[in-house]
Amino acid sequence: MHFFRQPAGLLLILALLLTGCASGPDVGHRGGQDYTPVYQPATEADHERIAALEDVFARYEGTPYRYGGTNARGFDCSGFIGRAYQEAFGMELPRTTSQLLDKGDYVPPDQLRPGDVVFFNIRGKESHAGIFMGGDDFIHASTSVGVTQSSLNGYYWRGRMTQARRFD
Repeated sequence: MHFFRQPAGLLLILALLLTGCASGPDVGHRGGQDYTPVYQPATEADHERIAALEDVFARYEGTPYRYGGTNARGFDCSGFIGRAYQEAFGMELPRTTSQLLDKGDYVPPDQLRPGDVVFFNIRGKESHAGIFMGGDDFIHASTSVGVTQSSLNGYYWRGRMTQARRFD
């Protein structure tokens, strides 16, 4: 614990915590307006996607956050998304948040479906992502608690979602 008493050590820890899941360059807030999702009733195909993602989530829930992490020792947000898609659907996705933003199909707010990748504006840039699970829930690797499920309408996340992408 002597490390934390050193000013440089404390500054390093704070810097790591504040970087979040920023995995790429500042891409700004796309569209210039709030992205307000409209939740659709789940279809049979949605239930299958949810079940596959819930299985992956159950394996990794609570896994700690680790910048650049892609496995059970630790995940960053895009690392968790990639692992979840690979295990649930056998799909390889781009590795970083900025690469994910450049791929997949844009999803209009009224067409959000389970399995869509949702993006969030954190400190002025789209630097965090998760997987929409239906209702207003999404799963992601949080810097504070690791792999977890959160609500899009939760205190921290409300109003931060900027867009969604679908990878089929």
